[in-house]
Amino acid sequence: MKGRKNMPIDFSKYIASYPDFPEPGILFRDISPLLENGEVYRAATDKIVDFAKERNVQMIVGPEARGFIVGCPVAYKLGVGFSPARKKNKLPGETIEESYGLEYGKSSLYLRTNAVKPGQRVLVTDDLLATGGTIDATIRLVEKLGGIVVGTAFLIELSDLKGREKVKDYDFFTLLKY
Repeated sequence: MKGRKNMPIDFSKYIASYPDFPEPGILFRDISPLLENGEVYRAATDKIVDFAKERNVQMIVGPEARGFIVGCPVAYKLGVGFSPARKKNKLPGETIEESYGLEYGKSSLYLRTNAVKPGQRVLVTDDLLATGGTIDATIRLVEKLGGIVVGTAFLIELSDLKGREKVKDYDFFTLLKY
C-alpha cells in the first residue's frame, strides 16, 4: 500500500465474511482486516472525519464496543470529545438509560448525564448498521440530554435489515453497503 496515497482504496477488500457465524444462517461481516491495516483504517477514519467536519460536529457518541473503535479516532482527529454509550453497570456516576429491542428480548444502553451538553452537535458512530436498534437507542440518549444529532456514521450497512429506517431523519454516512 505504500506509495499509493492518492489511489482510492477498495475498502471491501478489507472486510472478511464468515458464513454461519455466530449461528447458522448468519453471514458475519468482520471489520478486523480493515482495523489491522493502519493505512486502510486511517483512510476509513478520514472519510468519517470529512463527513463530521461538514456538520460542525462538537462531540462523538458511540455504543459499546465497536462504536468506540470507530468514534474515538474520529474524535481525536477533530479535536472533540468522545462519550461511550455502555451496557448496565459499566459507567460510574449518574446515568440515563434507553432500552431497545433485540431479536429475543431487550437490552439497554446508558450514557453519563453530563456526557453531552444541551445544544451540542453530536455524531453517533458504530461499526455496522443492521436493524438499527442500538443506534436508535444511542440517538435517543443523546437527545434526552439536549444534544443535537447532526449525523450517523458507520463502516458497514447491511441494507436488507433496514436499519436505515430507524435513522432516516438524520444525515447518514456509510463506507460500505451489503
